[in-house]
Amino acid sequence: MEHNEYTIEGRNAVIEALRAGKTIDRLYVLDGCQDGPVLTIKREASKKGIMIKYVAKERLDQMSETGKHQGVIACAAAYAYAQVEDILAKAREKGEAPFIILLDNIEDPHNLGAIIRTANLAGAHGVIIPKNRAVGLTATVAKASAGAINYTPVAKVTNLGQTIEELKKEGLWFVCADMGGTRMYDLDLKGPIGLVIGNEGSGVGRLVKEKCDFTAAIPMQGDIDSLNASVATGVLAYEIVRQRQC
Repeated sequence: MEHNEYTIEGRNAVIEALRAGKTIDRLYVLDGCQDGPVLTIKREASKKGIMIKYVAKERLDQMSETGKHQGVIACAAAYAYAQVEDILAKAREKGEAPFIILLDNIEDPHNLGAIIRTANLAGAHGVIIPKNRAVGLTATVAKASAGAINYTPVAKVTNLGQTIEELKKEGLWFVCADMGGTRMYDLDLKGPIGLVIGNEGSGVGRLVKEKCDFTAAIPMQGDIDSLNASVATGVLAYEIVRQRQC
């Protein structure tokens, strides 16, 4: 959990937040706790596809800001999420072909914040992140975005692959960053496009990669084999910008 992240502590408070539809990024529950209120929390979280992490009491005590967590702490988004349709609507309002950045397993909040900043400056209409195994819109992300989070919509989806399939029906095609792909300068990156970026460790997941139309490799001349995810996003995003302006 991050310092100053928006947290909800206590069983009743967490149940009320879930039922009120607040956006919960992560839910921490005392390992082995199975009483009525906790079972209710687990059921409500399951309905909304929220991942539950089971942790020891010492971990919850360390995370708690109130000292009254009652075995449950929820981490809520510091900023509201958009819908995918909001991103498409933004492109229509500008009279531009959609340009969306999709992120697979980006867990570092500084990376996500930097990517949102790049997305804004490169003219992307929005960013899409998955619900699970990824950082959400925390206070640290907002700070790292240098204010871009207020202008660039970020949507959170249950299944990134399924979202890609749905966006293909809207006319988008997809390119993912991959070291084994085609050199990015040799690809036509114009038109309605989704740029898919994975983390620098494992890259884009296999199931998501299989949904993409092309893979793009960034030429590397150095002695190590990967760029930071936010830097890779910037390099590929600005190649898209360059081609759109030609």
